[in-house]
Amino acid sequence: MGKPRLIILSDLWGGEKSSWVDFYSSMLDDCFEIHYYDCCTLGEIDTSIYEEQSLHRQFVNGGIERAVNALCKKETKEGIVLAFSIGGTIGWRAGRLGLKAQKLIAVSSSRLRYETTQPNCPIQLYYGDKDQNKPDNSWFSRMKIKEQLVLNEGHLLYQKKEFADQLSKKIKQEWLDDDRHAIR
Repeated sequence: MGKPRLIILSDLWGGEKSSWVDFYSSMLDDCFEIHYYDCCTLGEIDTSIYEEQSLHRQFVNGGIERAVNALCKKETKEGIVLAFSIGGTIGWRAGRLGLKAQKLIAVSSSRLRYETTQPNCPIQLYYGDKDQNKPDNSWFSRMKIKEQLVLNEGHLLYQKKEFADQLSKKIKQEWLDDDRHAIR
């Protein structure tokens, strides 16, 4: 049996500004078969005006839906989803549309505050406590999800090597600790 699949979804900037993804993939590729997706490519986002407002506007005006549909077509096997910012919303919605997510781990996915139904898989959400757009306590309560806050951090906490190291270690350890994956 091969390595389990780990689907990594970029943030709004896509592959162009995501050298930080290497922090995660370098720590996780010994345990997982990594499949990285540039959310701009998935969502058919025009990056000729490579500014946050332009990219954001395109995602909320159809890009998220295009990315969700593209991801569901590309990923037909079971896997863990590790997603960042807008990628978390894409992973969440894809999970609701049939993506075979064993778990969704999303970091700084502030647009989830607008979601009212969730995918049918275990969910771990991480936010910097200073991220002003994170879902509020009532959202977490309605969704029955435990909020995981990182103190003194903002929205871009996922781009920091220290956080990437900690989260990657946790992902590996949880996978190895799960009895279903124990070598017998």
